Amino acid sequence: MGNGIKGAKIMVVDDSITNLRLAKDTLADRGDVYTVPSALKMFELIDEVKPHIIVLDINMPGMSGLEAIRELKSRPSTMDIPVIFLTANADVGSEIEGLRLGAVDYLYKPIEPTLLRQRVDIHLTIITQRMDLEEKGRELEAFNENLKRLVVEETHKVVMLQGAILDTVVDLVESRDPTTGAHVARTLKWMETLIFGLMARPDCPAEAQSWDATLIIQSSRLHDVGKIAIDDAILKKPGPLTPGEFEIMKTHTAAGAEIIGKIGQSLPPGQAGYLEDARIMALTHHERWDGKGYPLGLSGTDIPLKGRLMAITDVYDALTSKRPYKKPMSHEEAAGIIIREGGTHFDPALVEVFKQLADSFADA
Repeated sequence: MGNGIKGAKIMVVDDSITNLRLAKDTLADRGDVYTVPSALKMFELIDEVKPHIIVLDINMPGMSGLEAIRELKSRPSTMDIPVIFLTANADVGSEIEGLRLGAVDYLYKPIEPTLLRQRVDIHLTIITQRMDLEEKGRELEAFNENLKRLVVEETHKVVMLQGAILDTVVDLVESRDPTTGAHVARTLKWMETLIFGLMARPDCPAEAQSWDATLIIQSSRLHDVGKIAIDDAILKKPGPLTPGEFEIMKTHTAAGAEIIGKIGQSLPPGQAGYLEDARIMALTHHERWDGKGYPLGLSGTDIPLKGRLMAITDVYDALTSKRPYKKPMSHEEAAGIIIREGGTHFDPALVEVFKQLADSFADA
């Protein structure tokens, strides 16, 4: 028996009883053979039988094989059934027309049993291979869907873990300095406005085009985490700091980067990447474009872009917020300072973004 479909259904359509008997005997070990005396009868049975392959005579009364294949290929339920034509005429024009209409093969009468078996075997094997590919395709699709579901579930777990870490550390900082919580909430809004404004511009830096903006914005909540290392006498001092106290306060940047780095080391591999954004912002949000900032004295584009963004939002909030030792500035006053210090304190390109979004800062 050939390598074909287990339980194959083969329909042979011919107006010759002799040919039908010969075909049935020849193909009996290939599957279930249905012999049909006309194309019209074939259409009465086809939806019930659902054959895998049809051996179809061309010259028949009532409806020819060419007319029958046109009808077969016009029906969605039968259009994919392979058709092998039988013909007694070596008519090249009819053969070309049959192939054009969708026939997969031609056999000439009188039927030669060995050739008939071989041709049917070939096309049953092709069908089997196609069915195997379709099944593997379904299995692959199911696998991909399952993989997507697992990724979504694992991503959700990671996001929940990240959020819990951020909330815990921010709560810890707020417990030391009651003003920090409001500062974090406000700078979160400013960062969101500034980052999405930057990413929407046609001249957006290539680096920022690939950012996970939401993750960076959430990570910015840790930019002042190093303040938990600052003594209460300095952190909560109701007046201006002395030069010596200010030097100590400046250490909160490096301390914050160190704290975040240690948190990252304690997490499972692959789950600490988002903290690198937070570490960068904690370390560099007090650097200045002109190199006069701290703790590293970086200048220009040597300052990470995330740190340069954080610098604008941090200073804007400091200027517009009330402190025990100062009154809050108006939005107009604070925005004027930010704009004037583009190219000295701040990245001038980011100041242009700020200018475009200044009204959003006022309304947030």
